[in-house]
Amino acid sequence: MEFDTIAAISTALGEGAIGIVRLSGDEAIAISDKLFKGNTPLADVPSHTIVYGHLLDDEEKTTVEEAMVTVMRAPKTYTREDVVEINCHGGLVSVNRVLQLVLRHGARLAEPGEFTKRAFLNGRIDLSQAEGVMDLIRSKTDRAMNVALRQVEGRLSAKIQQLRQAVLETVASVEVNIDYPEYDAETVTHGILQEKMSFVLQEIEALLVTAKQGKILREGLATAIIGRPNVGKSSLMNSLVHEAKAIVTDIPGTTRDTLEEYVNVRGVPLRLVDTAGIRETEDIVERMGVERSRQALKEADLVLLVLNYGEDLMVEDEALFEAVEGLDVVVIVNKTDQEKRLDMEKVRKFADGRPVVTTALIHEEGVDRLEEAIGELFFAGGVEGGDLTYVSNARHIGLLEHARQTARDSLSASDRNVPIDLVQIDVTRTWELLGEIIGEDIQDSLIDQLFSQFCLGK
Repeated sequence: MEFDTIAAISTALGEGAIGIVRLSGDEAIAISDKLFKGNTPLADVPSHTIVYGHLLDDEEKTTVEEAMVTVMRAPKTYTREDVVEINCHGGLVSVNRVLQLVLRHGARLAEPGEFTKRAFLNGRIDLSQAEGVMDLIRSKTDRAMNVALRQVEGRLSAKIQQLRQAVLETVASVEVNIDYPEYDAETVTHGILQEKMSFVLQEIEALLVTAKQGKILREGLATAIIGRPNVGKSSLMNSLVHEAKAIVTDIPGTTRDTLEEYVNVRGVPLRLVDTAGIRETEDIVERMGVERSRQALKEADLVLLVLNYGEDLMVEDEALFEAVEGLDVVVIVNKTDQEKRLDMEKVRKFADGRPVVTTALIHEEGVDRLEEAIGELFFAGGVEGGDLTYVSNARHIGLLEHARQTARDSLSASDRNVPIDLVQIDVTRTWELLGEIIGEDIQDSLIDQLFSQFCLGK
């Protein structure tokens, strides 16, 4: 497969110590050699060597940058092509000047994710590993990074390949029975199919058990902080973020809009949404904020319902308990530094077994207990150790759920003694669905769509 030579800035744009412009392709070294001047031409530099020199603009007869240039020759590179990385000073102007110089000398600006796409197309990684690279870049917690790193290392790929091999052996047995019916192997074939597909189904279900936790680690929990005005929602937001993001006053209705912030709670990434206090109001702006609060509640994976320890349970509070029926909720009784007026037994009755945590957020009391309750709610017993393969990608989860159903259908058909050639349809479909996870059976348009989500330069 032939590709042209691509180039892009591979470091984040902005001020920094260094910036890196990366090239990949057959002409990567030759193009770099045209503009680099050092003690040794890049064409003569051994692979995986970094050399010092200057980048020159021959047209303007000027020195563009001082640089360290790394030469990596195929196939032992990220893309399995010749790769050159030009390390120059950080800063928007410096890095962009180097990129423009490279493009003028024959490289093409890379598309988003094109370096990783070439690694996939050149067979260095499969599709699930490529998606793991994107997850690794976007990780917001150590746990999420560890899950993504295992996927990049090929942990999920190896498991999927194992399952595909088991299904392939089943398909082969079925084909023998179809092609050579004189051996009357149908009884034997049904036995092999039951054994192999039961194993495959069991392994798929084991992967899907991890899907909820894996998806949370990858995408974070949409977390809505709700409650009546002036119960401490904004104080809770500030305590979890460890920064004064929301305005806190004694005046009800201070928060008029939803505020969003990512936080790391015991390794669980939360996308916190501090909502306007939900109440009936004549204020047009506040009413719009209340409507946004109700919308945030509908979209939430987790709800933090805040009550006031110093006030009786009101009709509005009871209405909020009804609104969160069936959702994952942690009830927070705030302002325990005030005189008690709240009936805690009544609160626990409305909570109906869901965690109830007491806090005095003005004194930063109870935040640890709250974080522990959130962690226990979604990761009871904690995230398992290094041997567990997590499935976190929504595309993978959807394909595994579909493969689970086709595996079940094949076993059900076999139990009913459906002709083996008809059973084979579901068996083959299971094999194809597993292949889509690692990119063995996938449309080009989907590949383009997946890699377009990458950042430029990766």
